[in-house]
Amino acid sequence: MSLMTDELAFAAAQVTTRAAIAAARLVGRGDEKAADQAAVDAMRAGLNAMAMRGRIVIGEGERDEAPMLYIGEEVGGASGPEIDIALDPLEGTTLTAKAMPNALAVLALAPRGGLLHAPDTYMEKLAIGPGYDPGLLDLDAPAGDNVRTLAKVRGVKPEEIGVCVLDRPRHAGIIESLRSVGARVALISDGDVAGVIYTTDPATGIDMYVGSGGAPEGVLAAAALKCVGGQFQGRLVFRNDEERGRADRLGIADFKRRYTLDELVSTDAIFAATGVTDGTLLSGVKRNNGHVRTHSLAMNSATGTVGEFRTKTRA
Repeated sequence: MSLMTDELAFAAAQVTTRAAIAAARLVGRGDEKAADQAAVDAMRAGLNAMAMRGRIVIGEGERDEAPMLYIGEEVGGASGPEIDIALDPLEGTTLTAKAMPNALAVLALAPRGGLLHAPDTYMEKLAIGPGYDPGLLDLDAPAGDNVRTLAKVRGVKPEEIGVCVLDRPRHAGIIESLRSVGARVALISDGDVAGVIYTTDPATGIDMYVGSGGAPEGVLAAAALKCVGGQFQGRLVFRNDEERGRADRLGIADFKRRYTLDELVSTDAIFAATGVTDGTLLSGVKRNNGHVRTHSLAMNSATGTVGEFRTKTRA
């Protein structure tokens, strides 16, 4: 019997709900650090209330860099299953501070050893949704070639393929390659966990995600894909010896390795997310008439459960 139960998935969504509500109080206030800290404090309290022996493997940084939810911190109760945790209490601190769309509180759980201990570096990423043969696309191929391949398999023109990319100068070549074959390029300012998840929902119009972003967010996104299907390829990107040292301390020996979805998340997993601000994936926290409304996802690869639910509580 899997440790990843639907009850645990629901409990994880309650944790992201608490973090989202806390962060939402600071939407539009212009203070990224305060918004992040509010989400961190609320998520930590929620995790400590869960019936598990949790260990954070992807968190707010290493112990000397973050007072809360650092890598290696133990959370939860004194009993229950041993769980590894990847989290981002507030994916989109800038989005929250500026009251922009698509800020989320996100959390992933897996049995001990089930999540890659990704260092706080960059990662090249390529993701598509479910329904395709394994290895269809190639992380090392030009982005435009991957669009042509995807379009051919789907029986459509490249112009009908939507691709999500973080709007960064480093992605200029990728964007040029995509547009050279006629693909629709959807640029996002932040929040690449949501960007990857968009590929799993036809309603978003996003068929592929490509580009480099945070490696911890790559593992979180892979956990979501593990629950609903899809493909993910990633490779760590190191800018200096300090970042290579972080990887070495986490036991990563092959710095050029190309990771598949099942290497990033090697066991069953749970993924939960709650909207902080309104977005393509989830609605944000709303306060009116003395109540707080939230919109969350809870997904469990062990049972195939994908739950989307809204809560209404007294403010």
